[in-house]
Amino acid sequence: MNLSIVIVNWNSKEFLCKCIASILSQTTNIAFEIVVIDSGSFDGCGSMLRDCYPQVRFLQNKENVGFARANNLAFNISTGDCVLFLNPDTELVGPAINIIFAALQKLPNAGVVGGKLLNSDRTIQTTSIKAFPNLLNQILDVGMLQRLFPRARVWGMWPLFNKTETPTEVDVVSGACMIMRRSVFEQIGKFSTHYFIYSEDVDLCLKTKLAGLKNYYIPSAVIIHHGGASTSVGAAANFSNIMALESRWRFFSLTKSRPYGWFYRIAIGLVSAVRITLVLVFWGLSLPRSRFAPRYRAALEKWWAGLRWTLGLENWVKSY
Repeated sequence: MNLSIVIVNWNSKEFLCKCIASILSQTTNIAFEIVVIDSGSFDGCGSMLRDCYPQVRFLQNKENVGFARANNLAFNISTGDCVLFLNPDTELVGPAINIIFAALQKLPNAGVVGGKLLNSDRTIQTTSIKAFPNLLNQILDVGMLQRLFPRARVWGMWPLFNKTETPTEVDVVSGACMIMRRSVFEQIGKFSTHYFIYSEDVDLCLKTKLAGLKNYYIPSAVIIHHGGASTSVGAAANFSNIMALESRWRFFSLTKSRPYGWFYRIAIGLVSAVRITLVLVFWGLSLPRSRFAPRYRAALEKWWAGLRWTLGLENWVKSY
């Protein structure tokens, strides 16, 4: 078996169906298997797979064990010489898997290989690749700055805007679509289960770098990543925001030092306080223009949740 395609499902049955359809229609001349694990959502994806795609190997987990642990569980029953970790809310544009699979075989010392992710509206998803996190790029993680200076090395996403199809060495490849050799994944200890969700892809890419390998971005391999539909509003959005902060804090504490992690926590607290102040000021100035109210409310909820996390008032996150 050349390739195992591992997909973790969580309340994404409709996306999963389209994802598998695109794999089967666009991927040729590779002996591959698809392994799907449902991480405790029980959304009916098992029945859908039995009816529509009986060739897919399926695991039903009793509880949601998080992205990293679920991927590891599915990997353990896979058999391919290479493994592709793919999100269920993705769709291939052309032979993307063939392209990254071929690149993995040809590129020197390849660790993790990924392609170009597009949003649902076909715009470039700037999280396709990124620089390894540090205090500076986390403090400056502002959408407006990234839009103004997309080629700044601090973000690590400059290859997305090059007018070339040449493979480029990068720091981090998005966990939504990453392929690597089975032997390498096992050698570096698989996904770290210190993370429930977020930062596990960053951690994995760092481990390949430390093992003397290179991570590559392949611009000619294009994948639509719908992403974020289940965590974009309300309580789900706050859960997502807090989990992202917690996972980054754990990453810094584990890979740099405990003090570095605490410096990050303090910095996020200061940034959150400043952003809350700015949101309240601009919201107050634009009250007559009510169409901006939902945007300001969402921003306020996001940064208030961040501030509460830095003060230790979101202790539920420790249980993940």
